[in-house]
Amino acid sequence: MTSLVLPEFLHRVDHQRCRRCKRCVMSCGFGALQFLERVVADHAKCVGCHRCATFCPEGAITIERNPTALRYNAHWSEEHRKAIWRQAESGGMLLSAMGNDKPYPSYFDHLLLDACQVTNPSIDPLREPMELRTYLGSKPERLEFGAGPDGKPRLTVELAPQVQLETPLVFSAMSFGSISLNAQKALAMAAEKCGITMNTGEGGLHKDLYPYSRHVVIQVASGRFGVSPEYLQQGAAVEIKIGQGAKPGIGGHLPGEKVPHEISETRMVPVGTDCLSPAPHHDIYSIEDLAQLIGALKEATRYEKPVGVKIAAVHNVAAIASGIVRAGADFIFLDGFRGGTGAAPTVIRDHVGLPIELAVAAVDDRLRREGIRNRASLVVAGGIRSSADVAKAVALGADVCAIGTAALVAMGCHLCQKCYTGNCSWGIATQRSELVRRLEPDVAAERLVNLVRAWSLELKEILGALGLNAIESLRGSRERLRAVGLDQTTLDILGVKPAGR
Repeated sequence: MTSLVLPEFLHRVDHQRCRRCKRCVMSCGFGALQFLERVVADHAKCVGCHRCATFCPEGAITIERNPTALRYNAHWSEEHRKAIWRQAESGGMLLSAMGNDKPYPSYFDHLLLDACQVTNPSIDPLREPMELRTYLGSKPERLEFGAGPDGKPRLTVELAPQVQLETPLVFSAMSFGSISLNAQKALAMAAEKCGITMNTGEGGLHKDLYPYSRHVVIQVASGRFGVSPEYLQQGAAVEIKIGQGAKPGIGGHLPGEKVPHEISETRMVPVGTDCLSPAPHHDIYSIEDLAQLIGALKEATRYEKPVGVKIAAVHNVAAIASGIVRAGADFIFLDGFRGGTGAAPTVIRDHVGLPIELAVAAVDDRLRREGIRNRASLVVAGGIRSSADVAKAVALGADVCAIGTAALVAMGCHLCQKCYTGNCSWGIATQRSELVRRLEPDVAAERLVNLVRAWSLELKEILGALGLNAIESLRGSRERLRAVGLDQTTLDILGVKPAGR
């Protein structure tokens, strides 16, 4: 059957400059290039990952969008027609990777931080004490002190287990299977150097990452892959995955052809077995069931580690979050609809879920009104692109921001959105050994450390501009935000005033 879908990208080679080293042919994980006396491209296979162009020693390669345009139709867009052609040819669901790329409003871009003009602006926020340290876990309603044996004040309230973060950032859950072991190693190494955490995702913890366990959040998903007493003892915290922003109500599926020996050993399944983690947990059908699992995990970890719950941002998320806190969770991971993933049905990724900005504001407001906000930390994710997004999310009510796509981009990802193929030319979202070794964990970790450090410095600058000296002073302080170009209903949900008021 002849495909009716035109190539999305055109691969141009300047053959006058090309030295015929074949490096571009070897770089392409998708088989788009061949060497037949000179470099020849199969444009239909090019995904725009730019690996070939990046490493061409002569700069002889250009990747450009195919300028051939379909006839304009306001209702039947080019995207819709291409989707229909693909499904008419395949008879299957369309898959996508990474986060929602549709032009829905990005509310972060409509929010501005209000500066301190007269009182308390810092002279030099990078040299003055600026506290970014954050603690992940349940906090007491009040602190009580008594005199210690030495006569000095001593805290008498017993604190719940906490995870200390040197900056209000963590790396999002990305499982071994969805990304390579080298990518996970880079995340773990960077987390240790930055004093933050990375998350195993639902694929278990490879033994090579055990040395970094103090900076790893262990995930328990519906498939229970890799979950064992030994696994639970390794992490700094435990997270129960109920849903994720990229595909609310949809479980995970790692095809059997992507389950070689190392992944089978880590996930505790036979080689070549499909790893299915359905949306519902087999033992959670109510808040009471969730409370029982939270209690069981706390007991299994000797009540030494925070236990949290990851949910997608959906309708009534504030009520759901309230129930989770009352079930005993120490933190909630709230994932918005722009959150990334290795594979999701395109229709789910593009049309299901809510923006993280609206969800975090609604959840923080609900928990405060019920007087239980202190009982759980709030980790938010789903399209966090910069330190400014982090500051705005904290002002809306977040304790910590999780970054996934941004971390992958820092490692080299070019957002070609083909993670589900397993052909990642950058060695990130693949298990092909010849591609995996392209990602050097030490180099990738250094890039991640640099990103976290840069964002942390910018957060200090923001705090200085606001006249604050601690990130916790900004948490939930929506008075420090002003909105531009948002309607009144959205302003009410965000709890933010329009600019000029």
